[in-house]
Amino acid sequence: MSDGRGMFLLVQPSGSRWWRMEYRRPGTHKKNQLSLGVYPDVSLKKARERREDARKRLAEGIDPGDKRKAEAAASAETFEAVAREWFAKHSPNWAPGHSSKIIRRLELDVFPWMGGKPVASIAAPEVLSVLRRIESRGVIETAYRAKTNIGQVMRYAVATGRATADPTPSLRGALAPSPEHHHATITDPEGIGELLRAIDAYAGDYATRTALQLAPLVFVRPGELRHAEWAEIDLDKAEWRIPAHKMKMRAPHIVPLASQAVAILSDLLPLTGPGRYVFPSARSRARPMSENTVNAALRRMGFDKTTMTGHGFRSMASTLLNEQGVEPRRHRTPAGTRRT
Repeated sequence: MSDGRGMFLLVQPSGSRWWRMEYRRPGTHKKNQLSLGVYPDVSLKKARERREDARKRLAEGIDPGDKRKAEAAASAETFEAVAREWFAKHSPNWAPGHSSKIIRRLELDVFPWMGGKPVASIAAPEVLSVLRRIESRGVIETAYRAKTNIGQVMRYAVATGRATADPTPSLRGALAPSPEHHHATITDPEGIGELLRAIDAYAGDYATRTALQLAPLVFVRPGELRHAEWAEIDLDKAEWRIPAHKMKMRAPHIVPLASQAVAILSDLLPLTGPGRYVFPSARSRARPMSENTVNAALRRMGFDKTTMTGHGFRSMASTLLNEQGVEPRRHRTPAGTRRT
């Protein structure tokens, strides 16, 4: 159904209706068609406005179809578009909590100010401006993490041919020093002995005491300990195999169990073994122990948050092993799992 000046309404057998404009490419006799939208989402008035805009381009020797393709390509290579592509490629290999923090950081602190810029044009001053906005809120560590994420996106853009350089290395020293945060822990041997004796004498929930006893023997993160499942533990082989979806880097992880750890778990097995979790919630065995349980138990034993935390067992092990010249390492087994 023609409207004149090259525009018509194309009615499909299915009933869909599309505004189209037929024109000749500048400098040629070749005909081409330009989509002007779908009726009724695009009204007759709006379709005519788009037709006149296209005709102005043609009068200037510009092919409106080529211009639209160029605009689409440019929008596909903005920093945000490339960042979301990078995120979609890598996030399946990350733990859900880790990936959600990264995309939220980009959406709140980066995209609003540089997301719409062509990734190829991003330079160090633009990145620094974004980071200083974050820094001005007093969250220096967040600024450094945003810098890391921006650098990851830019290196991906370089690798995929959409940028020539990553500007973030040029920002070294441009931000305020990041304060070092260490989880409160005890590293003095006498203090550790006092802590272990207090744990053995803990008169609270038996499963909680067991978690406290196991923590200094396995060196895992508190969340990994809380979510331990009996199906992951082989007491005969003295191994705890943590599946990939529970690990930050999405790689299976093998934790060897010392004889003391095997004995602790064997004592706990009759109590919680019939259920899924090694350390179930006191309210429901269908859920793991609360993230506050271990810290609350430490407080009841007299260790405040500046002295010892659940994360502190990991720091304790790292510090003492390094002092003895034994550096904790992870290496891949032939099966691709990680073993400590």
